[in-house]
Amino acid sequence: MSEVIKKAAEAKEASVMLATASTKQKNDALLSMAEALQNNQEEILAANAIDLDNLTKKEGYNKAFYDRLKLTGDRVLGMVEGLRELVGLPDPIGEVMGMQTRPNGLQVGRVRVPLGVVGIIYEARPNVTADASGLALKAGNAVLLRGSSEAINSNKALVKVLRQAVAAVGLPAGTITLVEETDRSAVMEMMRLNTYLDVLIPRGGASLIKSVVENASVPVIETGTGNCHTFVDRSADLQMAEEIAFNAKTHRPGVCNAMETLLVHQDVAEDFLPGMVERLTVAGVEVRGCEKTQRSADNVVAATEEDWYTEYLDMVLAIRVVDSLDEAILHINKYGSKHSEAIVTSEYHNARVFQSHVDAAAVYVNASTRFTDGGEFGLGAEMGISTQKLHARGPMGLTALTSTKFIINGDGQIR
Repeated sequence: MSEVIKKAAEAKEASVMLATASTKQKNDALLSMAEALQNNQEEILAANAIDLDNLTKKEGYNKAFYDRLKLTGDRVLGMVEGLRELVGLPDPIGEVMGMQTRPNGLQVGRVRVPLGVVGIIYEARPNVTADASGLALKAGNAVLLRGSSEAINSNKALVKVLRQAVAAVGLPAGTITLVEETDRSAVMEMMRLNTYLDVLIPRGGASLIKSVVENASVPVIETGTGNCHTFVDRSADLQMAEEIAFNAKTHRPGVCNAMETLLVHQDVAEDFLPGMVERLTVAGVEVRGCEKTQRSADNVVAATEEDWYTEYLDMVLAIRVVDSLDEAILHINKYGSKHSEAIVTSEYHNARVFQSHVDAAAVYVNASTRFTDGGEFGLGAEMGISTQKLHARGPMGLTALTSTKFIINGDGQIR
């Protein structure tokens, strides 16, 4: 039996008990997990330091990838707080929805139930290990984790601590399992484990997501890449627009809700772009722009068609000057990844048109795309940000990790 099948079978067995676990049992486990992370912070950071050191020995790694991999005391504390926040959220399992009485007296309704075993394949970010484990548990699911080889030591340390914490309160350690095999063959095997996995969630770059979507026989919830845009409308408060755009690009450029393309209405380009580009350049951002952008500001490299499609995940930004709101919307719907899009405007009509016509999981008016996050949306942590339209869309919180079943109550009816 391969390691992948062994771990998946352990998760499947654990999922049976988790499906009927009480809210108190699950909350006790989450609190135990949070305390364990806090108490074992030094061990976790030491393991992460090994991963970081190994990464620096590889040719061609970038700072954004390093940042995603890196754990700090504050980031561990963020994981701790995320688990504790889940305790305060309503338990979705057992929620009865839409109960109605039929003419024949049957009572027909639906109830929320766990998905079962959630498999997640993800890159770099070790915080996903804790977030995914906590969310899956609160929603009554077991989780089978497969992180990237770059984060293997961090993930092993985290899962060791989390499994011990879960077992300490009486739930099966198999609630949280980690595939430690770093060879790509383990990923391919996970994609076809229909016997054990109920859903598979890829979380990472475009190539990983594409591979899982195209090769998996297990049902997939696609978490998309983040080619996110901010559009500065002609009526925008330009100071507000500058702050929003700067934050969206530079706050954490290596994450999926960072802005990758800035669109600017031609009527404000001459006033807005010189200062905006200068500020970005000073901050270390390489700016690539259309011809109008190059005429409006210094230090702008010519953008290519490929740039409009690119999720840089780095200190690189594409800028395009557009003639109208309609052109901005057309650009976003053509090149965007349906993740997060924003408009900065003072015109109510334009705001409403933008929100109704842009096809994305999250559409903002006068705010940074960096807020697309389960914690920021009040969902606790998130399993990922779904850009598809079936079952779940946007930050995937607890309800996104549930299914439903019909419950029917009668008093002797036959058909």
